[in-house]
Amino acid sequence: MTASPPISHSTRFVALEQADFQRLEHAGYLKGLLQPFKGKGSLETWASQCAALRDDVIGLAQRRVLPQARAYPFSLLDVQLAQQATGAGTTFLRWRNLDRSSMGVALWEALLANPATPASLIDELYAIELQRIVLNMQISLTHSIA
Repeated sequence: MTASPPISHSTRFVALEQADFQRLEHAGYLKGLLQPFKGKGSLETWASQCAALRDDVIGLAQRRVLPQARAYPFSLLDVQLAQQATGAGTTFLRWRNLDRSSMGVALWEALLANPATPASLIDELYAIELQRIVLNMQISLTHSIA
């Protein structure tokens, strides 16, 4: 039995690539992540750089991911990707319904299971969810370190 060729379809969502992250101002600094600190000043500097990197990742999500996830045909769905500002001073990507009465990944799961969701969007919604998870992990990690 031979493998079937990949199905060709138009991609509405283009995930971030390594090059997108390498363009961030502080990405090169992470190569020195495990180097010893030589005093309180260097630790404070590193924490500040982590906070700046967190803000850069949030900006990347705002510029590259959210506009795609809010564009047609995703804008026609009952569930949308949105930003959620936290009391701790950072921002995460969350799924929410249009009237903003509910938020969370359960909405995304229900969207995928809904027969009204076009089958042609399922792979795209999956790609958006993977990107959301990765960005939220990166934001959370850099926020915790900072």
